[in-house]
Amino acid sequence: MVDISRGSALGTSGASELFQLLRDGAPRTRASLAASTGLARSTIAARVDELMGLGLVSPVADAASTGGRPPSQFALNPGARIVLAADLGASHATIAVTDLAGTVLAEHGEPIDIAQGPEAVLGWMVDAGLALIDGLGRDRHELAAIGVGVPGPVEHSTGRPVNPPIMPGWDRFDVPGWVQQHLEVPVLVDNDVNIMALGERALAWPQVEHLMFVKVATGIGSGIISGGLLQRGAQGIAGDIGHVRVARGSDVPCHCGNRGCLEALASGPAIARALREQGIEANSGNDVVELVKRGDIDAIQAVRQAGRDIGEVLTACVSLVNPSVVAIGGSMARAGEHLIAGVREVVYTRSMPLATEHLVIVASAAAENAAVLGASMLAIHHALSPEGIDALAAR
Repeated sequence: MVDISRGSALGTSGASELFQLLRDGAPRTRASLAASTGLARSTIAARVDELMGLGLVSPVADAASTGGRPPSQFALNPGARIVLAADLGASHATIAVTDLAGTVLAEHGEPIDIAQGPEAVLGWMVDAGLALIDGLGRDRHELAAIGVGVPGPVEHSTGRPVNPPIMPGWDRFDVPGWVQQHLEVPVLVDNDVNIMALGERALAWPQVEHLMFVKVATGIGSGIISGGLLQRGAQGIAGDIGHVRVARGSDVPCHCGNRGCLEALASGPAIARALREQGIEANSGNDVVELVKRGDIDAIQAVRQAGRDIGEVLTACVSLVNPSVVAIGGSMARAGEHLIAGVREVVYTRSMPLATEHLVIVASAAAENAAVLGASMLAIHHALSPEGIDALAAR
C-alpha cells in the first residue's frame, strides 16, 4: 500500500501525494488508483479533480472495461507547465525550456565566461530564459521551476557554490536568492557532473538503478546514481574522483595543491601537456581530440593511457558503488573508443568478476545534451514532488 493520508497544502486530501503515482505518465483509472492506495473511490475522485484543476492531470482514452461503462483513465499532462534548464560551463552556457516530460521546446547557447561573475552570468540566464519563454508564446506564470548546473562544487541544501576553482566571485554566492529576485519560482542548483548523470539516465537508462557518469574534460568528475537516487554525500562532493591519487603520477603537481591527482594526468589539458613534452603541438583537449581523429599514433596512445589512469580510479569505484552502467562523457569522450578502451582494459582486469559480470562501460548517449537534460530533470523532480505540487496550488 502507498500511504497518501498525510495532509498537505491542498488540505487533508493529499492530492500532491496522489500525483506521485501519476507522474510516470502511465494512464490509470480511478479504480486502479483506489486499489493502489486503499482509499475510497469517492476520495480518489475528489483528489483527481484537484489535480485536473491545476491542469497537471488530464483524461486519456478510456480503458477496456469488464462490463458496463468503461472507466476513465488519467495521466500526467506534460504540457501543463514548463521549466527552465541552464548549463553554465566554464566558457559556454546553454539554456532550454522543457515541458514536464523533459522534452526540449526551445534552446539557446552562446559563449559565456563564467569568470565574469554570478550577476553577469545569471543576468544573461534570466534574460535568455525569458526570451525563450516569450518566443514560445507561453505565459511566464506557467514556469514551475529552474534547474541550474555549474562547473564547481555546490552546497546542495542552499544552492551556493563552495570554493569553485574556476568560478572567481561565485564562492558562497546565493544563486537561488538572486534568481528569485527576477523569477519567483523554485531554483535548484547542482554541480554539472551530477546533472549530467541525471540527464544520461533519463535519456538512455531510465530503468537502471545504479549508474556512474564520468565527465572527462578540462577537469574530471563523476555523478553517482545509486538505488535510483543521485548521491551527493554529506557536503555535496560525492563523486569528486578528479583528485584521487594515481600512483603513476606521484610527482605531477595538480592545481588543487596536491600531486598525482587523476585530473593532473588524464584531463584534456594534462594529455595536451604530455604531448607537448614529446614535441607535439597540442595546447588544449580539443587539439588532442583533433589529433586522434587524424590518426596521430602518439595522441591515440596518450588518450589510451589516460583511459587506463581513469580506469584505475574507477576500479575502486566499481568495488565501492557497484554500478551496472558507467557512462563516459565530456569533451574528451569525442576521442572515441580509444579513451573508453583504456578504461575497460583496467576495470575489467582489476575488478572482481561479480562486480563486472553485468557492468557496461559506454560512451554517453546524451553527449553534449546531458547537462541541459539533467538540469531540466532537477527542476522537474522538484516541481512534481509533493512540496512542488503544493507550491503550485498555493500560487
